[in-house]
Amino acid sequence: RGFASQTDGESRLARVLREKFPRASAIKVVDISGGCGAMYEIHIESEEFREKRTVQQHQMVNQALSEEIKHMHGLRIFTSAPK
Repeated sequence: RGFASQTDGESRLARVLREKFPRASAIKVVDISGGCGAMYEIHIESEEFREKRTVQQHQMVNQALSEEIKHMHGLRIFTSAPK
């Protein structure tokens, strides 16, 4: 598939994350399961993560995607606060 087009799953997860993290300066969702939607890699840079430990940041993302995670095999999460 082309780089420009997102899968439906990527679009859906990105939309949910934008709603849950309105102050995010960057959100990137990549289906790393070859397009079948079983595993995703998520990168989020958001002001909401400032002053929080990595485990807390990841818990926030897991909470935001709690419904979607039920249908996944795995999830890689990368979080940061803007520099």
